[in-house]
Amino acid sequence: MAHGSSALHIPASTLSRSPILVIEDDLDIRETCRQILEYEGYTVLTAANGEQGLEILRRGGVRPALILLDMMMPVMNGWEFLKNRNGDAELRTIPVVVVTAAGRLGGDEPASVQGFLKKPIELEVLLDTVKNVSR
Repeated sequence: MAHGSSALHIPASTLSRSPILVIEDDLDIRETCRQILEYEGYTVLTAANGEQGLEILRRGGVRPALILLDMMMPVMNGWEFLKNRNGDAELRTIPVVVVTAAGRLGGDEPASVQGFLKKPIELEVLLDTVKNVSR
């Protein structure tokens, strides 16, 4: 995550954007994504599983511009999260990018997914994906 400068650079274009919701059970990955995205000026919400992610979404008040979703999680996995999200007219329009070690889901990709990020996530790929999908 070296950007060559110790000063925090927050692009003005990202300050007014809706937050990014990161749903990931691995604390290190979740926190790294949060730190990188916040460094780039995004507001980030985090959840350790799909159930927590749905609670954040249904609480109201904040509508994420994008959901970064791990598929293999305890309590509620990514598949269950997508099923619940797709069944809710207000939530199903929020773009989802799946984050997975497989890179793809083996032909079972739901139509409601806008992209895939392969773990380990490359910094530039993460930032480009977030920028392009969360417009």
